[in-house]
Amino acid sequence: MKIYVVISLNNEQMDNVFVSTDEEKALSLQPSDFEECDALFVEVWEDGDKVDDYRLV
Repeated sequence: MKIYVVISLNNEQMDNVFVSTDEEKALSLQPSDFEECDALFVEVWEDGDKVDDYRLV
């Protein structure tokens, strides 16, 4: 099972803003969905290991 962790970047601060197994929802998020968000990144975890990471927007 894959877990999607969406991370909000604001200046130099990073916060986990969404954690779910719902890939469609995780990939549909936009910086405007969160206050003070400059960019969104996603980490993909599977079986306790990070298997991918990339910038959403």
